[in-house]
Amino acid sequence: MNKSIAIDENIFHNAVKFYSTMFNLPPLASKIYSYLIFDFEKVGITFDELVEVLSASKSSVSTNISFLIHSHLIIDINKMDERKRYFIINDNYKKIRFEKIVKKMQDELQLIEDLKNFSNRKEHDLKTENYKSLLNKNILNIQESLNKL
Repeated sequence: MNKSIAIDENIFHNAVKFYSTMFNLPPLASKIYSYLIFDFEKVGITFDELVEVLSASKSSVSTNISFLIHSHLIIDINKMDERKRYFIINDNYKKIRFEKIVKKMQDELQLIEDLKNFSNRKEHDLKTENYKSLLNKNILNIQESLNKL
């Protein structure tokens, strides 16, 4: 089977390294995700092609595809009159990712406030207040950008 897409090996290896760290992906999941990035036309890559191109077992590819789908990094599509599933990058993931970042910052703000209330301290710690201000500014900035996506 031939590759249905052209890839640059150097960029591919850099992407594998980057996404394994960025998304905390297992090695094979990072390779699958990085390979799918090169599908610029979003025609989709079949399971069989991923098994062959990545020289991995069917069960390993299946497990890692399930992980990527569950993580909302990729989606599967079915084409008319075909039983095969095709996998593509989830374009909505950028929005999902930043929504998660905002949620984590909001959770941290709540935790800071809960700790302050629990300690019954009335004085304001300048560093903590500056940090809270930074979190709030970043939340607003990201939310404004998300509205544009």
